[in-house]
Amino acid sequence: MLPLQFSTHPHHPPPSLFVSSSNNNACCSSSRLLYHHNRNNKVHHLLLRSNVGTLNLRVFAVSGSSAFKMNLNEYLVTLEKPLGIRFALTSDGKIIVHSLTKGGNAERSRIIMVGDTLKKAGDSSQNTLVEIKDVGDTQKVLNEQTSSFSLVLERPTSPFPIQLLHKMNDLEIVFNRGRVPIATWNKTLLASNLQPSSESCGNAGFLMFNSKFLKPNGSKLLSNQNQHIITHGERNIVTEHTTQLACVFTEEVCGDGDWAHGSFPLEEYIQALDRSKDEMYYNHSLGMRYSKITEQIYVGSCIQTEDDVETLSKVEGVTAVLNFQSGTEAENWGINAKSINESCQRKNILMINYPIREGDSYDMRKKLPFCVGLLLRLLRKNLRVFVTCTSGFDRSPACVIAYLHWMTDVSLHAAYTWVTGMHTCRPDRPAIAWATWDLIAMAENGRHDGPPTHAVVFVWNGHEGEDVTLVGDFTGNWKEPLKAKHQGGSRHEVEVKLPQGKYYYKFIVNGQWKHSTASPAERDDRGNVNNIIVIGETASVRPSVQHQQKDANVVKVIERPLNEKERFMLAKAARCIAFSICPIRLAPK
Repeated sequence: MLPLQFSTHPHHPPPSLFVSSSNNNACCSSSRLLYHHNRNNKVHHLLLRSNVGTLNLRVFAVSGSSAFKMNLNEYLVTLEKPLGIRFALTSDGKIIVHSLTKGGNAERSRIIMVGDTLKKAGDSSQNTLVEIKDVGDTQKVLNEQTSSFSLVLERPTSPFPIQLLHKMNDLEIVFNRGRVPIATWNKTLLASNLQPSSESCGNAGFLMFNSKFLKPNGSKLLSNQNQHIITHGERNIVTEHTTQLACVFTEEVCGDGDWAHGSFPLEEYIQALDRSKDEMYYNHSLGMRYSKITEQIYVGSCIQTEDDVETLSKVEGVTAVLNFQSGTEAENWGINAKSINESCQRKNILMINYPIREGDSYDMRKKLPFCVGLLLRLLRKNLRVFVTCTSGFDRSPACVIAYLHWMTDVSLHAAYTWVTGMHTCRPDRPAIAWATWDLIAMAENGRHDGPPTHAVVFVWNGHEGEDVTLVGDFTGNWKEPLKAKHQGGSRHEVEVKLPQGKYYYKFIVNGQWKHSTASPAERDDRGNVNNIIVIGETASVRPSVQHQQKDANVVKVIERPLNEKERFMLAKAARCIAFSICPIRLAPK
C-alpha cells in the first residue's frame, strides 16, 4: 500500500490518489482536514470542512492489484459535469490543464492544478478509462454524455511556471494563428479525429496550419527537428521548464464563470518558485541518467529498460550493478525488475540489490558501511561498477562519496565536491559524517579519545522564570555547571560539543538537582536518578535499525578534518567491514 505523502513545494500533491468529489457543496480556503483510515477495507477517507460547507472526498491509495495502477506522480479524480477545465496542447504534444473556472467543480476538488498533464479520461466506475494521446482523443471523451467524469492526471516533475500563463496572450499561442504549416504523408502522425475512415492502397497527403491535429510523436518531430539530442552519457543537468502552447480548448458545455490559473495569490506562488530554484526534481521520463566518476565507478539513476542494460554493457563496459532501489520502488515506477535482472545475466553483468529506504537518513547511516564494503569487494574483482538508486540524487552518490572518503584517504569535503561536480546530485552529507564516526567508534570500542564529534543541545522543559544549569560527566566531573539559556516559554537550552560516548548528567533548577523526564534516565547504586545520553553508535557488517528512545535533547554531527589517528581508525574499520563480506556470496561471513 502506498503511503500518502505531503510536500512543501507548491506543485506536489499526495501522489497516486483516487479522489471523488461532489459539486453540491462549496469549499473555501479556510478548511479543516479530517482523516480516517479503515484498515480492513484499505480505504482512506478525507473530509474537508469549511465555514461555507463541506466537500466530501473519498481517497483510495493505489495498491499493486488495482485496475487503475499509476505512477507515483499520477492521481485520479472524479468530477461532476461541467468539469470547469480549459485544456491546452503544448508544442511537444502534451494535453495540460491550462486554467480552471472560478468556483467550478475542478477548482473545488482542491487537487487539480494548472500544468497537470491529462493521461486518461472516462468513466472509472465502468472501467472505461481511455488513454489520451492527442486533441482528438480528448475532445471525443469530453463530449461523452455522462453526469460524472474521471480523469487521470500527472503532476509535473518540477513546479509549473504559472506566472508565464498570466503574461501570455492569444497571439503568443504560436500555432493558433496558422504561422506554422505542416505537410506530411505519414498518417500515423495524425490525431485520431483526422484519421481516414477506411484504409486505402495509396498514400494520402495532408497540409495543415494547426499542430493540434498531430499526435505527440508528430509534435516532437516538429519541435525537435533542429534541437540537440541528449545522449545517455551526458550529465544529469536539471533544465529550466519552458512551455509553448499550440492551442487551447475546453468541453462544449463548460458553464459560466471566469477562468483563472489558480485560487492563490500569484505573488506568493512566484516567491515560492524563487525559493525552490535550487531544488532538484527527478524526471523519470528522461530515462536512465548517469555520470562517470572514476575509471571503474559510474553513478546514476535507476535502470528502466533492457535497452539501458545494453547501453551500460556495450557503451560503458559495466560489469556489475550495485542497486539501492527497493522492489516496491521499482514497481511503483513501472520498472520490470525481473526482466532487467535477466538482461543483466545475459550480458554477464553482476546485479547486487541492497535496498536503502529513500529519504531515511538513519537507514542510510546504518547501511552505508556495508554498501561501501560491497563496492570495495566488487572493485577488488576488477569489475566496472554502476552504482544506482531511483533518482541518482542521493543514495548512490552518497555511497561513492563515502568510498572515496574512507578507502582512498580523501577528505569528506574533497570527495563530496568531486562527486557533485561530476554528477548533478545532492546526497545526505550529514548521514555520511554520522556513519564515519560510527566506523571510528567501532575501531575505538565506542569511546573516542579526541576532539568533539557531535554537538548536543541539552533541553530542560520546566516553567518560565526558572534558573537552570547543567552538570554532568563533561562539566569538570560535575563541578562546573553550565548556564542554560531561556528560549521562550518553559524551554531552556545549553549546547555542548562532546566526543562520542556515554555520559550521565542532571539539571540544577532553582538550586534543586533534578532529572528530565523527557529524556532517558538510570538509577545508580546509591539510588540517585540521573539522565543518560549515548552519543554515536557502532558500525556493523550486519546493520540493524534499532528503536531510538524518546529524547528531548538534539544531537547534531560535527563534520571536521580528521586527525592522523582518526584517519587510521576510519581506514581500519572500513576495511574490517569490507573483509567481513564473503567475496563469493557478497554477504556477511
